[in-house]
Amino acid sequence: MASIRNIKKDLTYLVNEVISDAYVALYFQPASQRDAIFGIVNKAAELNNALLDRINHPAEKHNPSLVRKHYAQIRRELNEGVENLFGELSDVCKASQAK
Repeated sequence: MASIRNIKKDLTYLVNEVISDAYVALYFQPASQRDAIFGIVNKAAELNNALLDRINHPAEKHNPSLVRKHYAQIRRELNEGVENLFGELSDVCKASQAK
C-alpha cells in the first residue's frame, strides 16, 4: 500500500501542474478567456482541499481493508479530477483559437 505521505505528494504535484499550466495558458490566451482559466484554477484548489481533507480523515481507520479501499478511491478520484481539469483547460484554449 502506498503511504499517505506519497498520496499527499502526488496530490500536491498534480494540482500544482494544473495550476501552472493554467497560468501559462493565461499568458498566451486573450483576456476574454481569463475568467474561464481562473475558474479552472479555483476548481483545482477545491479538488486539492477536498481530497486532502479525505486523506487526513479516513472513515474506518481501524479496518485495514476499508482503509486500502478508501485510499484507492481517493487515488482514482485524483486521477479523474486532474484529467478533467486538463481537459477543461484544453477546451478553453481550443475555443479561443477557433475564434
